[in-house]
Amino acid sequence: MNKDYLANQFSLDGKVALVTGASYGIGFAIAKGLAAAGAIIVFNDIKQELVDKGIAAYKEEGIKAHGYVCDVTSEEGVNAMVAQIEKEVGVIDILVNNAGIIKRIPMCDMTAEQFRQVIDVDLNAPFIVAKAVIPSMIKKGHGKIINICSMMSELGRETVSAYAAAKGGLKMLTKNIASEYGEFNIQCNGIGPGYIATPQTAPLRETQPDGSRHPFDQFIIAKTPAGRWGEAEDLAGPAVFLSSDASNFVNGHILYVDGGILAYIGKQPQ
Repeated sequence: MNKDYLANQFSLDGKVALVTGASYGIGFAIAKGLAAAGAIIVFNDIKQELVDKGIAAYKEEGIKAHGYVCDVTSEEGVNAMVAQIEKEVGVIDILVNNAGIIKRIPMCDMTAEQFRQVIDVDLNAPFIVAKAVIPSMIKKGHGKIINICSMMSELGRETVSAYAAAKGGLKMLTKNIASEYGEFNIQCNGIGPGYIATPQTAPLRETQPDGSRHPFDQFIIAKTPAGRWGEAEDLAGPAVFLSSDASNFVNGHILYVDGGILAYIGKQPQ
């Protein structure tokens, strides 16, 4: 086995990769990693303003990305977007279902409508987008689908009942897509990020007036064997692997990128 063989195994040259909700954050970091491996990046967001900001951000990184406005909870809208991508860019080889939301509300304070909204974006949408791209993947003879799951696919925590339910469902949807379409050389796997340092989590990492860590920051550091929050870039390598020929016999697997949290019972109280 030589270097060229390994390089080819991980190469994504010429592959069309759709990363949903990838104008910024985790999706943007994953898309940058796929682009570095040679993929052609396509992304969507719900508003033109966000798509324009995303295209500008990719351009700053030297990446020519193709952006589309689409609500991934709309089956009609997703089907139209996928048809447009196939016409303008090419058949989608790689799908990363990254778009998602969270509502941190105690369960008994959460309305059924709020619960449904989280389920719609975090579980129904990956079903809709995967269903839209699979037929062309079957015709082409290969395809890679990556669902961005979560540690909440395995664990519960206060205030995230809808999110945990959706991500647990997404884990099982991942396994079922693998089961149903593996015979067509389609691999469907998940990535389960741990706690990632993003602008959204920045308030939880702010130094307190007395110089101490934020209580939640202390909690995460204590629970993580790596002793740190993850960076969005930590997800790029796993995404490249699961998008490449190197993972052709990996199917229905959830790869947790969490610094070891799920493997760790936690420190003994002092």
